[in-house]
Order: sequence, then structure tokens, then C-alpha cells
Amino acid sequence: MRPEYPLKTDRLLLRPFEERDLDDFHAYRSLPDVHRYLYNEAPDRPECEELLAKRITEDELTGEGQRLALAVYWPEAGRVVGDVVLKWLNEADRQGEIGYGFNPDFQGKGLATEAAAVMLKVGFEQLGLHRIIAQCDPRNEPSWRLMERLGMRREAHFREFEIFKGDWGDLYVYAMLAEEYRTLK
Repeated sequence: MRPEYPLKTDRLLLRPFEERDLDDFHAYRSLPDVHRYLYNEAPDRPECEELLAKRITEDELTGEGQRLALAVYWPEAGRVVGDVVLKWLNEADRQGEIGYGFNPDFQGKGLATEAAAVMLKVGFEQLGLHRIIAQCDPRNEPSWRLMERLGMRREAHFREFEIFKGDWGDLYVYAMLAEEYRTLK
């Protein structure tokens, strides 16, 4: 499944990453705050370049285990302000997962919610998924608040789920079923 690009919202264009996105991508992906609740540390410019090269290839979903990673371009700002991901977790059971990362300079404007809603739409309407999840550290309140704005419900709070950056970390799991998605439209 390869969506027709760009995917448009009222304010945004979601499209595959391009090499020319490196400066915008590096501007937020290299920030320690952006990686505070992610498993890896903030990459330097050469590492961002490698990550971007991988993201450029993640523009379609043809099988289980793949990721669709899209740049979120905001024409008003004239730049990429974030990225969204849809992972195809399980083909037989039609399961997926969404994720997102945004430049802090552009947070608080509803852009991440708008972009993540597109990934739910792609997952349910184009890929035919039955269930889509999203996960985050409970301390990352903006992330789980976004999941709630999308209409996802909290299914689990795993306490001391794993060692995360040297300490025991908790995990929230949110989910939405296709039937729940249809009632929100």
C-alpha cells in the first residue's frame, strides 16, 4: 500500500522524506528534549543524515513489520515541522501502531494531532487495520494527551515495565479499534 502523496489536511502536507529535509529534520531530531522519552539519545548531524536516509525508503507498506514514515510539512512555516509513523505490526490480526515526533518550536498548535489523525485514517481506511495502538512514557503528558484527543483509549499502564535510561520506566498503551474510528468520523 502506497498512499497518493501528498496527504493533505487543512494546514499540512504529509509526504515521504527527501534529502533536502535534512536541516529541518536535524533541527528537532537532534534535541535532547525530543529524545527524553525515546530509547535512543539525540543523534548528531551525521546520525540524523543516516536516519533520514532510512526514513526516505519508508514510503510504502507492503508487508508486516514495515513502517510508513512521513515528513509533516507546514506550508505556513515553509518547512518540515515533524514526522509521523505508521507501523504494520501484524498482518493476520490487522494490527498497527502510530508514532510521532515534532519540533518543539511548533508544538501547541494542534499540528501533531492533525498529522497523527491522518495516520489513523491511512491505517484504518487504506490498510484495513482492525486495531491501532500508540505507546508512551506516562511522564510524557503531551503525548498521551494527544492520543486522547485522537479518541484513543488507555488500555494499559505497565508499572516498572523495563529499565529505561538507567531507571525503571512505566508504559502507557493506548488503542483504537476500526469500529471506534468509524464512530468518530
